Amino acid sequence: MMKPIWKWILGILGGLLLLLSIAAWYLSNNYKPIIEKKLKEVIYTSSDSLYTLEYDALDLNLLLGNVTLKKARLVADSAVYENLVATKKAPNNRFYIVLDELKVRRVNVLNAILGKGLSVKSLELASPKIHLISEHHAYNDTVSNEEPKTLYEQIKEDLSSIKVDQINFSNIKFTHTKIADGKKSVMGLDSIQLRIADVRIDEKSDKDSTRLFYTSEIDVDLPGFEYDLPDGFYRAKFDRLKVNSRKQNLVISKVSFAPKMSKSAFFKQKGQNVTMADLKLDSIKLDGLDFVQLIENNKIRARNAHLQRGSVSLYMDKRYPPRPGTKIGKAPHQQIMKLKQNLLIDTVRLDGVNVLYGEFSKKFDKEGVITFDGARGIITNVTNDSATLQNDKFMRADLHARIMNAGNLHVIFGFDMLSKNGAHTYKGSLGPTKATAFNRILTPLLNVEISSGNIRKITFDMAGTDYRNWGDFRFDYDDLKISLLSREDENGKRWHKRIVSFLVNQVLINDSNPDANEVYHKAYVKYKRDPQHSFWKTLWQSLLDGIKQTAGISAEREAKLTKAGMRTQRVAEQTKEAAQQTGGFVKNLFSKKDKKDNKDKQEKSSKKKSKKEKAKD
Repeated sequence: MMKPIWKWILGILGGLLLLLSIAAWYLSNNYKPIIEKKLKEVIYTSSDSLYTLEYDALDLNLLLGNVTLKKARLVADSAVYENLVATKKAPNNRFYIVLDELKVRRVNVLNAILGKGLSVKSLELASPKIHLISEHHAYNDTVSNEEPKTLYEQIKEDLSSIKVDQINFSNIKFTHTKIADGKKSVMGLDSIQLRIADVRIDEKSDKDSTRLFYTSEIDVDLPGFEYDLPDGFYRAKFDRLKVNSRKQNLVISKVSFAPKMSKSAFFKQKGQNVTMADLKLDSIKLDGLDFVQLIENNKIRARNAHLQRGSVSLYMDKRYPPRPGTKIGKAPHQQIMKLKQNLLIDTVRLDGVNVLYGEFSKKFDKEGVITFDGARGIITNVTNDSATLQNDKFMRADLHARIMNAGNLHVIFGFDMLSKNGAHTYKGSLGPTKATAFNRILTPLLNVEISSGNIRKITFDMAGTDYRNWGDFRFDYDDLKISLLSREDENGKRWHKRIVSFLVNQVLINDSNPDANEVYHKAYVKYKRDPQHSFWKTLWQSLLDGIKQTAGISAEREAKLTKAGMRTQRVAEQTKEAAQQTGGFVKNLFSKKDKKDNKDKQEKSSKKKSKKEKAKD
């Protein structure tokens, strides 16, 4: 008896499935024109007739709830756009989108047609090509009294809600064309992967602060980027960029901003002594990034930024003339305040960044460098937001590094972001260091070599503005000796000017502090800024002034030392020649004093003679 019953059951089920298949086929074919019409109508009307949807084929399976669009195209009508521009209704951005295939899975089409909630399991977009054209229109900057409609308000007449569990974009090709002042600039990105999770558009989703554009998570993975800057000198690139809205982070790996050419070619093409920058970082990470503020208001808001491992190299070439104009008003904090983009990062962390400054000497045809190795530390309150600065107007930096990879340097900066004259402070210390480490910058630029010297400690507490720097400077050292050098011969060799160097060490400088008489020399810096000098060069010149004061080098002595160094560039092959040069140096060294003494004697003699003549009369 069981066998006939199962035959009946199977027969009934088969018949039901056949009826459902026929019904699905019928509905698919009969409702397909309705769906196509509705789909195109929504896009056309919601964009003020700017966009139209085109495709080669639409496959619809109501039984499974699957829809597939093949070779779909979203096209902006240029004629309509020009009309919108004329009526001052055109948006700043317009899109052209082409994709190989759009797959919609597990969609309740009937509910959507009946005006009920639209529920979709997943959307998959294969190889979309997106072209964004940006053209700013001033009328879009005006504040409208009309409250813009939310997305829910725009769809609620047709649908009570939209729910999509997953949207996947694979291998996006993105092109951005920016039009400004009649000129076009184009940037392209390729092979972008985009995943969007849990989309909700309903009455409550607009007020859900945990969602970004109605989603619970947006995840972007860009495998690489390379862009030549319009100036033709620099190229920016990175190996990978990852963004996750749920984690509120952005990570960029293997970042590079570097010249497209060698140093010599760079300066030759520039024809000026400008700063050439070369930046490479293993990673840049932003945490606590507010994507809503970034996308909607173009404001960068982040809790932390982390710059990890890499190098920052800055070069100058004195063989070329400086760029005309002043460097006043171009300190780091002043540059941040000039940014057009609103910026607020609570804390920026540096970890293992090597900083190098190199300068090519016009006088000696050599490049000197100074390095700050393994720089690490934190910079806080990095912002140009006026409201935030009303509560705390200082950006602070607490930094550590190995200067010349020889001594531990610690510096604390304070930048008054609201100051009209660039007010700032800097204080710090340098631990025990061999003074000879600084020959890498002194010898190529000044033709001077430190023969020996032990830096026990340097401390400074300084303040500055756009026009001057001042403060206390202390320099504890011993056994300091320098050598004046000859110019390199054709074989690249130099000779020490021993006799002249001996006189310099004996006459010009204190070889220790405290000195041989147990007198401790400390400096109070009063440095007037050269407007042609950058912020960093001014800082260095101020500290150098402190070093010179504590070493006993007065302004007059320094001028004589420099003159002596320039006069001893030829090699002294014989003792007689060396003695002659030494004699010239000594004569030059004390010539001002001798001339003054002789002048005083002559004046006294003249006065005595005059008195005698009057007495005779």
